[in-house]
Amino acid sequence: MKNKKYIFLILIILLVQSSFLLSAQYNIVKRYGQLSVKGNYIMSEYGDTVQLRGMSLFWSQWMPRYYNDSTLKWLRDDWRCTVIRAAMGVENDGYLENPDREKEKIETVVNAAIELGMYVIIDYHSHEAHKNPEAAKKFFGEMAKKYGKYPNVFYEVFNEPLQDVSWKNKIKPYSEEVIKSIREYDPDNIVICGTRVWSQMVSEAAEAPINDPNVVYTLHFYAVSHGQYLRDEATKAMDKGIALFVTEFGDCEYTGDGTLGYQQTQEWFEFLDKYKISWCNWSVSDKIETASILKANRDLSGWYPDDLTPSGLFIRKELISKNTPLYKKGKK
Repeated sequence: MKNKKYIFLILIILLVQSSFLLSAQYNIVKRYGQLSVKGNYIMSEYGDTVQLRGMSLFWSQWMPRYYNDSTLKWLRDDWRCTVIRAAMGVENDGYLENPDREKEKIETVVNAAIELGMYVIIDYHSHEAHKNPEAAKKFFGEMAKKYGKYPNVFYEVFNEPLQDVSWKNKIKPYSEEVIKSIREYDPDNIVICGTRVWSQMVSEAAEAPINDPNVVYTLHFYAVSHGQYLRDEATKAMDKGIALFVTEFGDCEYTGDGTLGYQQTQEWFEFLDKYKISWCNWSVSDKIETASILKANRDLSGWYPDDLTPSGLFIRKELISKNTPLYKKGKK
């Protein structure tokens, strides 16, 4: 009888220990802590070079159904995402017209990410944000005041400036204004700045960078449309000393549709891994297009292979392959 009690006690202890370890493994923020920028790299609080990999949600005003904690938990536990991007639509029935509605969606995602131990990008998803800097300053000031104390948060202040907007005269001054509103409450979380031509001309930003030690610059690509020439542009920018973050990419054509380019995307994965560049795939969506990871009318979470598009199957495999070792090394 004593032996049975002893065995039962050991089993209880092991169960408690395993539950604790599982929690530690699945909390990537505990592993990396407060992030910062050093040269070309994002660095952890403990001196690690950090490469985050995850998913971007779709425009908040058009795909709100996945802006919830169950979606994030599934993306963390099943897909092994270490970062999520909350793409708050600004124009076209977005934040400018419905600020409280759209801000609530972002706060739901950020709160869930903090609870789950994930990093989260607060993305001002606009092509013309520089035309209304006051709205952006107000939004990011509120976000920084509320979330600046958490190491989980990135601020992406301008998703994709268009091709005819000057970096020096428009994009950079706008970004500097918004960063001031962030730094009033949050001195150290990383700010992500969009670049000209749908966030592709990163070398222009490298020639006249923003004077803030914790800024990285946005590089976006769609693998079938954007190949070696854009990787050369990224290398040119990094040679000038800046850090990049691919906050959005597709494994298809630039329209978000068309051909799914397995080989072209694999070439990008090799490049991103070589330079430890973090990324988010576009997108958590059931819209009928190549870039969506879900087939039409799928649930908020609990997706099985039959629920996933070819893109979803491809990206999930990459995330599980690359991110699972990170979770297994999670700090206790």
